[in-house]
Amino acid sequence: MTTTLPHLYSGKVRDLYEVDAGHLMMVASDRLSAFDVIMEEPVPDKGRVLTAVSSFFFDRTLDLVANHVVTVDPAEFPEGSDPAWAGRAMLVYRTTPVRMECIVRGYLFGGAWREYQATGTVNGTPLPPGMQEADRLRTPIFTPSTKADAGHDEPLTRADGEALVGVEMYAELERLALAIYQRAAEYAARKGIILADTKFEFGERNGEILLIDEVCTPDSSRYWPADAWKPGVVPPSYDKQYVRDFLDATGWDHTPPPPALPGEVIAGTQARYVEAYERLTGRAFADWYA
Repeated sequence: MTTTLPHLYSGKVRDLYEVDAGHLMMVASDRLSAFDVIMEEPVPDKGRVLTAVSSFFFDRTLDLVANHVVTVDPAEFPEGSDPAWAGRAMLVYRTTPVRMECIVRGYLFGGAWREYQATGTVNGTPLPPGMQEADRLRTPIFTPSTKADAGHDEPLTRADGEALVGVEMYAELERLALAIYQRAAEYAARKGIILADTKFEFGERNGEILLIDEVCTPDSSRYWPADAWKPGVVPPSYDKQYVRDFLDATGWDHTPPPPALPGEVIAGTQARYVEAYERLTGRAFADWYA
């Protein structure tokens, strides 16, 4: 991409560019990260889907928590922005990120299921005995993790999380994350989709907590078709689980370098991401800042 804005940082998926002292351009690439490792092959349209879904849910949670978005309209981007950023970039307020991933789970799956099988707990908190994989939890639970710039994030107990960000901050992040999850899960359910779990990030600006980065995207969430879900069965998904399943079938140990993704896995991932956007929003993806 060609831009005259200074490049500040590249994460697993997003690139940040400096606009001025108070603003950044956040650009979602087509890079795909699985098990905290970036795949060699990009997934076409992925960055545009992430920005489109995030914009949708940023708008629909604004009454719960302020967010960092200034605009997603390319016509309002600052001078020096790359025209190729249309549909995949946001002009955002600069914040100080809170160094804790705020994960909410409504269902027992993934790393939480593996911990439960081993110890009967999730993030160190006991759950009822006899639960099955993909079981619905009695109430959604807050299961934060460390925020690693490289390598794997690690689950945090409540005590660990409070030690990391402070007792009051932890309580506020828990309250906000559960409220946002509940809003998004109820909305998705009306579309015939289960939001099994999702991850939020927060930042501070002028003493205010803002929701930042991405919201309820197929990268940061597990989405299942409601009519295909039942406890004890791994449901089909609209998210990265399709890629994770392929990678695990190869016997890969989750350390770089990753296996090559075949064309059908790339195309299948692209189709699932686009379908997630269209089912959730009721809008045609082709209309999103093409």
